[in-house]
Amino acid sequence: MKLLEKLSAIWSGVDYPFLVHAGQELYFSDVTAQAPVDLSAIKQGDVVAIIGDFNPAAILTLLQLIDLGVIVVPLTVETTHEHEYFFESAHVDVVVNGSQVTRRSHAGQHELIDSLRRLGHAGLVLFSTGTTGRPKAILHDLTLFLKRFETPRPTLRTINFLLFDHIGGINTLLHTLFNKGVVIAPESRTVESILATCAKYDVEVLPTTPTFLRMMLMSGAVPDKVPACLQVVTYGTERMDQPTLDELCRLLPNVDFRQTFGMSELGIVRVKSEARDSLYMKVGGEGVETKVVDNVLKIRSSSRMLGYLNAPSPFDEEGWYDTKDVVDVKDGYYKVTGRVSDVINVGGLKFMASEVERVALTFPHVSLVKATARPNPITGQHVELMVQPTTEGAVDKDALMAFLKERLQPHMVPKRIRVENVAVGHRFKKA
Repeated sequence: MKLLEKLSAIWSGVDYPFLVHAGQELYFSDVTAQAPVDLSAIKQGDVVAIIGDFNPAAILTLLQLIDLGVIVVPLTVETTHEHEYFFESAHVDVVVNGSQVTRRSHAGQHELIDSLRRLGHAGLVLFSTGTTGRPKAILHDLTLFLKRFETPRPTLRTINFLLFDHIGGINTLLHTLFNKGVVIAPESRTVESILATCAKYDVEVLPTTPTFLRMMLMSGAVPDKVPACLQVVTYGTERMDQPTLDELCRLLPNVDFRQTFGMSELGIVRVKSEARDSLYMKVGGEGVETKVVDNVLKIRSSSRMLGYLNAPSPFDEEGWYDTKDVVDVKDGYYKVTGRVSDVINVGGLKFMASEVERVALTFPHVSLVKATARPNPITGQHVELMVQPTTEGAVDKDALMAFLKERLQPHMVPKRIRVENVAVGHRFKKA
């Protein structure tokens, strides 16, 4: 049975909308009844980039492409400046932008794509954020990826904050479709707009990032503008800091904060937070194994990607993936303290950048921070701290330095503090 046919059967007789978009409440039948894009020039096994968001036309086109058995590459307008790189890296044959379908030429084939074609399976290509180099093209067998949604699970009214090109955004869409849920597409992803949309449409779940939650907290919108309908906030894609989580839990006592953990390379893995105010979590689920080697988390997953299209395989000979996340372990729970690249070594004394950031975030009028290692001819490295003030007030660098010296070990104190905006990418992660 084709995907559209299967979903139409699931939604048959349902008397509430599936999608809220641009102020319109749309039933699943409304989405499928739209005039479709002419995809007659596309054949099974083509690699097809679709540029869009969670709007009715893009959702219908995405589902039709899956039924055609193509390898889908979802992209957004926010990354237009990188599209040519994405097209080349993913070996894209066709680009669908709105109703425009354009075939393009490219050099060479890729064995992983050819293997999907031989199986007659659909595929999914997602790109990593690229915070440590050019984004990697991550290929999944979409036919197998979809099987995980066939087990019915409960749903709540969810705002699809995570983007069309993000595994979390795709996961939210598919989970909602397979389980007769309601998804609300935000008109924009500002703090004010997201909270207003949550209030207007009785949103129960906000899946987001720690950076956005920090921005929400610093905007002054919490708790007064957070609607009572919001029951669950899930956060992931980057490390959360304890001061932000503590403050959110204090101000929003009726909201359940849940950590997620997923990498596009591994698919979505199941996570259980130790408590709403704890950064410790259990990572697992069906077909998922974990182990810690030298304080670094490694995961083996049956839902893992087939591989990268533009980089060597990251899996070892036994199928383990090095997450490069440094973790503390407590009674089977993991807490991510940072990335391997976040380890700073000052004169042989090693610590995480997050240890400096956690203290700096408690200083008045600090919105976002980023601690980095810089070369030092004497100690090898030293800390440099970038600080973004809130809109309410300035940050006095001398006062902040004195504050840090009182609370940090000497080798962890920054040699330089820069007051400027901390870069945040289109996925609301610190760049």
